[in-house]
Amino acid sequence: MATTEKAVAEPQATNGQPMLKVEDLRVQYGNVEVLKGISFEVHAGEVVVIIGSNGAGKTTTLKTVTGLPELLKSVRGKITFEGKRIDRAKPDKIARLGLAHVPEGRQVFPDQTVKDNLLLGGYQRRDYMEIGRDIDRMAERFPILGERRTQLAGLLSGGEQQMLAIARALMSRPRLILFDEPSMGLAPLIVKQVFEIIEELKKEGKTILLVEQMAFQALGIADRGYVLETGEITLSGTGKELLQDDRVKEAYLGA
Repeated sequence: MATTEKAVAEPQATNGQPMLKVEDLRVQYGNVEVLKGISFEVHAGEVVVIIGSNGAGKTTTLKTVTGLPELLKSVRGKITFEGKRIDRAKPDKIARLGLAHVPEGRQVFPDQTVKDNLLLGGYQRRDYMEIGRDIDRMAERFPILGERRTQLAGLLSGGEQQMLAIARALMSRPRLILFDEPSMGLAPLIVKQVFEIIEELKKEGKTILLVEQMAFQALGIADRGYVLETGEITLSGTGKELLQDDRVKEAYLGA
């Protein structure tokens, strides 16, 4: 989607300070600047979506927010979570603050059982009795995981592994969940189920930052959204506004 807009109006914010605030974020791989000064925010209870094509910088954005070490030396800008600077924090510290990442490609531990993957999701917790109860709750939310609790995660289908990746993130009882391309590589029926799960989490009041290529599905459940193109945010607005924007329709919705 071609646009010459440089100044992008910030969508109307919810009351109070944002839970996550990203300001002038720049990330460079070698001589290539992948993110070129992007800014966005997520308020408590919101679903915020970043849409964009392959190579736009969506995955880099989430990796940077969660502090993955290969990016730390190439990051400029400011990232604040609940009033605390996290742009130079280590990933384990960021996770302890309440951020959980559902990564691109699921990245479950294939040689560990479903139950062990879930336990790893709650590894920083110390309320051991509640961890066991949460595993039972994940089995209720995702019945297939309950049925295959003792099965190796690598033997699950792609859709089942996506359910496991979501359940593993929920095991940390996060304050903010980051989803990276949850529809990638999945059959249409499973994609529908994944978005239904995200919508259920929204109804439960979970705060979600979702990056996704499937713009129609993502914006359909978004409170607010941003369009990311070659490392720059070119449009922003409510989910409904972006769905109705002719530039979004032409570039991402096939209209």
